[in-house]
Amino acid sequence: MRKITSALTMTMLLAVSLLAGCGSIPLASRQADLQAKSSTARPDKARIYVYRDETIGFAVPMTLALDGRAAGRTAGQTYLMWDVEPGAHAIASYAEDTATLTLQTEPGKSYYVWQEVKIGFWKARSRLHAVDEITGRKAVVGCDLGELAEAPQKTALRGAL
Repeated sequence: MRKITSALTMTMLLAVSLLAGCGSIPLASRQADLQAKSSTARPDKARIYVYRDETIGFAVPMTLALDGRAAGRTAGQTYLMWDVEPGAHAIASYAEDTATLTLQTEPGKSYYVWQEVKIGFWKARSRLHAVDEITGRKAVVGCDLGELAEAPQKTALRGAL
C-alpha cells in the first residue's frame, strides 16, 4: 500500500510541475504594466487591449496575431496592448482552433477584446469578443501585461504553436 501511495504522490507532483511550466509567458515590467493600465490612447493612434481574465485554461498559453503578424502570447490573468494606426485591424487567437475578430478603430479611442477560453477536444479553444470600455478596463486591472513579440513578422503561425 505504501508503494502505491508513493507512486501516486510522485505522479501527482510530476503532473503539477508540468502544468505549472505550461502557463508561463514572459511578462512586461511592473512599471510597463502600470503605465499601460493608467494611460490612454494618443490622439493620433488607437489602442487595443486583448485580455484573459478567467481561470478556465489558465495554464494554456495562446498565441495572438495582429494584422497577420505574431504579436505575443497570453495565459490566464494576462493581457496584451497595442497602439495602432486608426482603421481596420484583424486579431487572431491560435489554439485548437483559430478565432478571429476585426475591429474598426478610430484615433484617440481604446478598444477591449476578451479572449474567452473554451474546452476543446484535444486542447483549449478560444473566442474573441469585443467588449465595452467599462467591462474591459475592469478586467484589465486584474491582469498582468504580457510581453509583446519583438519584431513581429508575417509567419506561418500554425507552426509557432
